[in-house]
Amino acid sequence: MPALHIPGHEHPRPKEVSLEEIRSLMGDCQLCPLGQTRTNLVFGVGNPSARVMFIGEGPGKNEDLQGVPFVGAAGKRLDSLLSLANLTRDEVYIANVVKCRPPSNRNPKPEEIAACSPFLREQIRSVWPDVLICLGNFASQFVLQTEKGVMSLRGKLYQKGHFIVCPTFHPAATIYHSDWEPLLESDLTMVGAWLAANPAGPGKE
Repeated sequence: MPALHIPGHEHPRPKEVSLEEIRSLMGDCQLCPLGQTRTNLVFGVGNPSARVMFIGEGPGKNEDLQGVPFVGAAGKRLDSLLSLANLTRDEVYIANVVKCRPPSNRNPKPEEIAACSPFLREQIRSVWPDVLICLGNFASQFVLQTEKGVMSLRGKLYQKGHFIVCPTFHPAATIYHSDWEPLLESDLTMVGAWLAANPAGPGKE
């Protein structure tokens, strides 16, 4: 994955580059064809010093219209699930693997992920959370650098460098697969237990 050149930051340390600088660098991004079909670029939202960062797949219709991630049915479902990890929406940061809606909500293509993922990498380095919760296959495979599916990955926490990683189902998937819902709930409860056992360090809320 190529590193971004961020003006004024030759070898940036974690948390050195602000989210605003990364968003500014994206501008009216046209690095892949999704830039031509989107309504709004959906960068990310939430606490810039969050202990927990959620990573989804890509914007849906409502997100594309509003320019904010997780505002549709999946967003309402996520809001209701946060309490299982003793979290609130204003405590977390939320982003996606790709920042523009794939037409008809199709899966993002490898070249679209390749074009967009350097920005996600910089978002992660800017927030520098303790826990990354990966919602669905694309986020889980990107962060854990694996081809395994979330069904085989979920149910445990992984140490990936600085981060604890929790791969789990996308809330939208549980709307159509109700039998996955208790598994997602179990995963978020597991994250809550980890957070309780590992209190926040300096600079984290």
